[in-house]
Amino acid sequence: MLDSPLARTHADEVIDALTLGQRLRALRTAAGLTLAEVAEAVGIATSHLSVLENGKREAKLSELQAIARAVGASLDELLSAAPLTGRAALEVELARVQAGPLFASLGIPPLPLRKSLSDEAIATVLALHAELQRVHSERAATPEEARRANTELRRTMRARGNYFGELEKQAADLLKAVGHEGGPLSQRLAAELAAHLGFTLHYVGDLPASTRSVTDLEHGRIYLPVQTAPGRDARTTLLQALAGHVLGRSEPRDYAEFLTQRVETNYLAAALLIPEADAVAFLQRAKQRRELAVEDLRDAFAVSYETAAHRFTNLATEHLEIPVHFLKVSSQGVLAKAYENDSVQFPTDALGAVEGQLVCRKWSARQVFDEPDRFSPYHQYTDKPTGTYWCTSRIEAGAGGDFSISVGTPFAHVKWFRGRETDRRGASTCPSPECCRRAPADLAARWSGRARPQARIHASLLATLPTESFPGVDQTEVLGFLERHAPTP
Repeated sequence: MLDSPLARTHADEVIDALTLGQRLRALRTAAGLTLAEVAEAVGIATSHLSVLENGKREAKLSELQAIARAVGASLDELLSAAPLTGRAALEVELARVQAGPLFASLGIPPLPLRKSLSDEAIATVLALHAELQRVHSERAATPEEARRANTELRRTMRARGNYFGELEKQAADLLKAVGHEGGPLSQRLAAELAAHLGFTLHYVGDLPASTRSVTDLEHGRIYLPVQTAPGRDARTTLLQALAGHVLGRSEPRDYAEFLTQRVETNYLAAALLIPEADAVAFLQRAKQRRELAVEDLRDAFAVSYETAAHRFTNLATEHLEIPVHFLKVSSQGVLAKAYENDSVQFPTDALGAVEGQLVCRKWSARQVFDEPDRFSPYHQYTDKPTGTYWCTSRIEAGAGGDFSISVGTPFAHVKWFRGRETDRRGASTCPSPECCRRAPADLAARWSGRARPQARIHASLLATLPTESFPGVDQTEVLGFLERHAPTP
């Protein structure tokens, strides 16, 4: 992997809830205390402490400090990053495996963690799961390589809170170089940035259909379409082309590098459109008023709602201390893009990929399509397996049809957002098939053997992934285009 912001993660990752729960139990047991005794000393319910020890809920820092005092340990001991050993490590790994998408896809109940369950039995289950994982990986076709790469990329983004300080600094330096004084980036300044970087802009009507822009590095030219696609900002196309040059990445060697470079390019372009310093000041003022709203960020910087939602997720956790999730969902309920650092549970396949999965029809990302008012933002609380979340959603039209763009946050943080007073409520148990995937029993019985739908299958579903450096781009068409438009010596 190339040396890039996305390729570098924090070395000191926060301890996960399962490992923390095991440390809680070990320290309590070593102190000779019961759940009830520690819960009473801390001032929390016994059931709440039990949930913490089982790794099913994240504890507040104040709770951890109180628990550490109650069991006679330091907070450092409790939060130690040292790996677990023996039985505790086996139990954590089993819990993690049984909560994963591959185990869920098997349709078998999880194995209860009891003292009577031997270490050997746990090790056998883990070995069987590892073998299943290996078989799934070996059988995966070329498109699955891309899905696995995207899953890993999303994990890296989550570890950094979707914030990349290196790219923010590059954007700030570029804006300073062209005299940007704050607020939205005008088309004039975007063009001046291109000139500053040594490029001239050429708008053509015969741009290859598989591209958004083409950069001629030899002659310092950027070719752009005469007409911008519906729903797409002309500045974004130019800034993405410039970002690709500024980042200086070499031609990607595999799909993982291609995806990484695409994310970095999009991030840098967005940081130019919505500069960090201005956006953070704007959002902090809105938070103080408890009036955070994605549409206000959109209006303040003259960008699309999707761009504003993306940018909000870049800055919310780093600067506002608010965990969030983001979804882009088609009118058919298919997940196109997703990001989370708030423990919300997206639908996944057996390998953990979310793209192409169906979103629960009870989520705001689906419910918004039934709302006749498409001018006002749609807000909804939804009870989900990992907690209650508030989401704000809006529909945007594009060349590929209508999509809902949603930003959500756990209930504890909704106090900062406009729209928190909504009375719309939903309850989802997805990924359980009984939630919305499986038809009601009486309806299924009524139509059993009496229906045969004709599925709509996109041609790309069965096609193998292109193996070129830039998947989906017709190299012959692009090179022919450059040859036609190259200046005569």
